[in-house]
Amino acid sequence: MSLSTHVLDAVSGTPAVGVAVTLTDSASDVLTTAVTDGDGRVKDLADHLTPGTYRLTFDTAGYFAMARVPAFYPEVVIAFEVTDPAAHYHVPLLLSPYAYSTYRGS
Repeated sequence: MSLSTHVLDAVSGTPAVGVAVTLTDSASDVLTTAVTDGDGRVKDLADHLTPGTYRLTFDTAGYFAMARVPAFYPEVVIAFEVTDPAAHYHVPLLLSPYAYSTYRGS
């Protein structure tokens, strides 16, 4: 099992560099924290998750503050379910100051 994410800034059309990402379990216990790299990615968020519900929290306020861009969402929380402990899970985030979207990536 592995977990990764990729954050893209939809306004600039570039990777969102320096976004803090926190992974928590269903009890809200923090499992890991990371920061997106120069390509807007965190390649190895986890490699040991068992089936269950997890959350990725993206610190969008910090990202937009660094860019000096006013934004509406101070954080984005994406809940997802691990059903196959042998699978790779990729959770991308397409981000703008007033909207966001996500999907299950590959």
